[in-house]
Amino acid sequence: MSSSMRRPPSEAPKGRPRRFRLLLARHLREARWRLAAAALCTLGVAVTDLLRPWPIKVIFDHVLLDKPLPSYLRYLGGLLGSGKALSVLVLAGVIPAIAAVTGAFAFYQVLFTARVGNEIVSSLRRELFGHLQRLTLSFHLKARSGELLTKIASDTAALKDTFTESMLMLGGHLLTVLGVLVIMFALNWKLALVVLITMPVLGWNLFRLYRLTTVSARRQRVKEERLATQISEVFTTVSLVQAFGRERYEEERFDTQNSAHLGETIHSARLEAVSTRAVEIVGALGTAAVVVVGSLEVLKGRLTPGSVLIFTSYLHSLYRPIRNLTKLASRLSRARVSVRRIGEVLDVEPDIRDDPDAVEARGLKGEIVLRDLSFQYQPGPPVLRGLSFRIGPGQRFAVVGASGAGKSTLLSLILRLYDPTEGAIAVDGIDLRRYRRESLRAAIGVVLQNSLLFGASIRENIAYGKLDASMEEIVEAARAANAHDFVLQLEHGYDTIVGEKGGRLSGGQRQRIAIARAMVRRASIVLLDEPMTGLDGLTEARVHEALMRLVAGKTCLLVTHDLQAVADADQVLVLEDGRLVDQGRHEELLGRSPRYRELWEIKTRRRERREPAFGGVQTA
Repeated sequence: MSSSMRRPPSEAPKGRPRRFRLLLARHLREARWRLAAAALCTLGVAVTDLLRPWPIKVIFDHVLLDKPLPSYLRYLGGLLGSGKALSVLVLAGVIPAIAAVTGAFAFYQVLFTARVGNEIVSSLRRELFGHLQRLTLSFHLKARSGELLTKIASDTAALKDTFTESMLMLGGHLLTVLGVLVIMFALNWKLALVVLITMPVLGWNLFRLYRLTTVSARRQRVKEERLATQISEVFTTVSLVQAFGRERYEEERFDTQNSAHLGETIHSARLEAVSTRAVEIVGALGTAAVVVVGSLEVLKGRLTPGSVLIFTSYLHSLYRPIRNLTKLASRLSRARVSVRRIGEVLDVEPDIRDDPDAVEARGLKGEIVLRDLSFQYQPGPPVLRGLSFRIGPGQRFAVVGASGAGKSTLLSLILRLYDPTEGAIAVDGIDLRRYRRESLRAAIGVVLQNSLLFGASIRENIAYGKLDASMEEIVEAARAANAHDFVLQLEHGYDTIVGEKGGRLSGGQRQRIAIARAMVRRASIVLLDEPMTGLDGLTEARVHEALMRLVAGKTCLLVTHDLQAVADADQVLVLEDGRLVDQGRHEELLGRSPRYRELWEIKTRRRERREPAFGGVQTA
């Protein structure tokens, strides 16, 4: 067994999220042309933003004060020679023109990046959802529903803008800062040095904010998971909460978790606010220093008022993106946490995978053979130990034993929800691991104890067994399952919505819909896990009749505590502590197996003596 198979499935590999990076690289590669267009628009925004103060400088220095044009502005000589009023009007008109061009670039930048970002998040959610479905039960038994919901919804949403708009914004802000500093040094290196002194302080502020918000974001996500888990648990067990009168208790539990999340959110907002105010204070100090030094230079005749004006304008263009970078740092820190969390899930390898040369399970006859089968959950003691038996095509076997004997685990192994720790299971002479999982499970009909239904229509629930089933096939399956009559009595018939987990139907009705779902599949193997638990006598009779139709001519393995239901089985397997302690027909086992006889007596004693369920005194 490989190391990835031995590792507990809920443990993600340590290190960088490898699979996430591969998925992201693929999506970015597919969107490279839109990203290139967005990058050009970002460059356009940065360049036009740098041009914005220049019309004002030209007006003040070269129109109003008649300063000679520098060599790099000689092309404006013709305009200035046409008169001051016209020059002011034309140069003033350039200001909104630059703003319009900047706005156009910004519009298309947002358009391209929003589309790419949403497409990446949609694809990532699809990949994450599909990957989670492929992970085996051992992973889902350890994972919390709130944690998975948070990763699929919140964590992917946190990444929507990060790798497109945020990254381009980061590039645009850095280009702006670099361009402003270059222009400042070109205009006056002394003033530029004054501004440059503030850069280490601002850089340290950004780094500190990023580090602290990363820690805070990680704590926020954990608290969101707890909130989501509690919400999911309460609303899926709301009848139990109300029956025990625990509404106020659950509200108090929720308030505790909600308050903890609120406190962490406020802490994160406080960090961002403090960092933003620090940028503004440092920016104000830098502006004051530039005004003082620049004014002294103007008084000495070394600098024009327009140069000081454009310097202060560029200071705004410099500190504004740095202020935005503080908000961006918070966003990127949250995204980093989300990347790590999503990557940890995507890097979990499923315990069970198809072999490259796996075959399709088509036209199965239904022979099932177990050879020295043992299984244990990781970690844990063995659940099944050395099982060996053969079920011939069309035979009906029953598995009995006390709770915890390993009966339901045996069905899970035949469905290949787990792989054996030792030994093997063969169907029609081929090891289960040689079949493609999807085709194998499509060849098996299943009726579970809990009669799990989806919150959809009855028609959709039955068709879940065969997605392309026609309406005639659905009705035929419902008739065979003794469900057709009660379905027609519902207000919308087969289009009736059954509610979450089938809550609008009775237990017997849910079970008959589950049987119809198994029937419509027309599988050659049927697995039944306590199919009549909790049913009353009349309903049990109807369900039993439907089950007999379902298993007719098929290989059937029935797990049950009800020994009266196994009287017609071809063979009864008696499990104890994961071992097969006896095997035979019902009458044979009653005669020779002390353990089977004990189970039979425990089951029938209460019916024969009509003892009350709670062991009290029988009342009239």
